[in-house]
Amino acid sequence: MLTRLDLRFFKCFELLRLPLAPLTLLTGLNASGKSSVLQALVLLHQTMREHEWTTRLALNGAGVRLGTMPDVVDEVFGRRSFEIALMDDEDTCGWTFEGDRRDMSMAVQQVSVSGRTIEAPQSLRYLLPSDAESATPAAALARRLRDLTYITAERVGPQEAYALEDPHVVNVVGPRGEHAMSVLHWGRDEPVSADLALPGAPASRFRQVEQRMRTLFPGCTLELQQAPRANAVTLGLRTSDDTGFHLPAHTGFGLTQCLPIVIAALSASRGDILLVENPEIHLHPAGQVLMGQFMADVARAGMQVLVETHSDHVLNGIRRAIKAGRLAADQTVIHFFRPRSDDQPQVVSPAMDDSGNIDSWPEGFFDQFDKDASYFAGWGEDGD
Repeated sequence: MLTRLDLRFFKCFELLRLPLAPLTLLTGLNASGKSSVLQALVLLHQTMREHEWTTRLALNGAGVRLGTMPDVVDEVFGRRSFEIALMDDEDTCGWTFEGDRRDMSMAVQQVSVSGRTIEAPQSLRYLLPSDAESATPAAALARRLRDLTYITAERVGPQEAYALEDPHVVNVVGPRGEHAMSVLHWGRDEPVSADLALPGAPASRFRQVEQRMRTLFPGCTLELQQAPRANAVTLGLRTSDDTGFHLPAHTGFGLTQCLPIVIAALSASRGDILLVENPEIHLHPAGQVLMGQFMADVARAGMQVLVETHSDHVLNGIRRAIKAGRLAADQTVIHFFRPRSDDQPQVVSPAMDDSGNIDSWPEGFFDQFDKDASYFAGWGEDGD
């Protein structure tokens, strides 16, 4: 499991040392660095996945497109380089990347693995020294990064048909959820982790995805059929046994926005990494709470989950899961991000106890409801 991410001169961070847990919640004000944390991991992921043998970091790929060197180097304190370091339970890997203003990829200036540092490496595999043994902890960390799942906030909407991809090439749902139906189709009979399988349905991926969707959308039923003479499938949805199946466009955006997340989680294995932006999109507040509880269940099952959210309902779902004993408090960490300032820390990490209580609520940390309630109660124009 990843235990810490360090960033130096990356985007809005002069220096960030961020503890990670089985379930890490990233929240905070807009343009404060939450997405940058995920993007740092995705840069490593897409480079390892798309360019096995390379000594350059791909700033633009299937996961993220971040532009050129000046777009990713801290323009206040950085110059031409930035650093990423990752720690897990067994090892530490760190990289320094350097580039020129027009570069759309950046050279590995230095790589450090298990206390060994190489300057200007001439040969790397998965961004590690090419002579590294495949059984080493560093190689295992690289494999988890290469195979992680990243789901952005800009997920595909309802489609009349979904492309089928070669399962030997595409085995994750994709950053926009564009491969979700392909992953579900090819793996429909694969068993789901016993820690995530719900009672009342077979333990196969398709039936468990359907069963999990029913917790979010009561009565939800799925129908996935391959189109004749085409590398595509059609998805039918219904929310009542009294109706027929409908195209996704006729059942609301919430279902199709949640479905890739559910498929990704139920397709994962213990030790896999799942990054999710704004799982609350198009969900009713009650559904957002259930999504938070689901994220806690996924972490309890042995996957590592990093969630970026603006929803206090997702937070409360996690708090409720902890109070109910579905996940231990020490398996969760919350980070609240604020714009960089000279008079306050950029990241604050409120702690949570086994009852789901949070020890501090810094200004701006899910306090808007209280501010608005105070305003309507007549306690002050600004809600103070």
